[in-house]
Amino acid sequence: MLTLHAAPLVRLAPDDAAPLHDAAVAVDGDRIAAVGPLDALRGTYPRARVRQWPGTLGPGLVHDAPVPDAPSPRERIHALLRLGATAVVAARLTDPDLLAAARRGGVAVLDRPRPPALAEGGRADLAAFEADGACVATVLAGRLVHRRR
Repeated sequence: MLTLHAAPLVRLAPDDAAPLHDAAVAVDGDRIAAVGPLDALRGTYPRARVRQWPGTLGPGLVHDAPVPDAPSPRERIHALLRLGATAVVAARLTDPDLLAAARRGGVAVLDRPRPPALAEGGRADLAAFEADGACVATVLAGRLVHRRR
């Protein structure tokens, strides 16, 4: 099902100096179908489900720091998702069980850090953040994998 993830601000990249206002990301399966003004995307995709997020929506983060501690590898990967990370640098996954959990969960494992970006046709990895920086939602390859209640 096609979903429009909408927010007051949408950044195409973390350092985007000119975010889109009242915009959305159209997600079809695991890919980004389009990014643009919410009203225009509603017209293009009238049957799409709309998920409205507060704050700023942008690309999922690339995690290049120690993975948070938790009782199990799966919970450690979920801790990354709660931070808005959708990718992790392979050097941070030295434990084979942690690497397996990341791959099983669909988290992108990168050989080196790279700046994340939202682009048409790209993998639908995005996150929504409130003004204080708290992650309210993480979408991993088009799947909503974290939502703060």
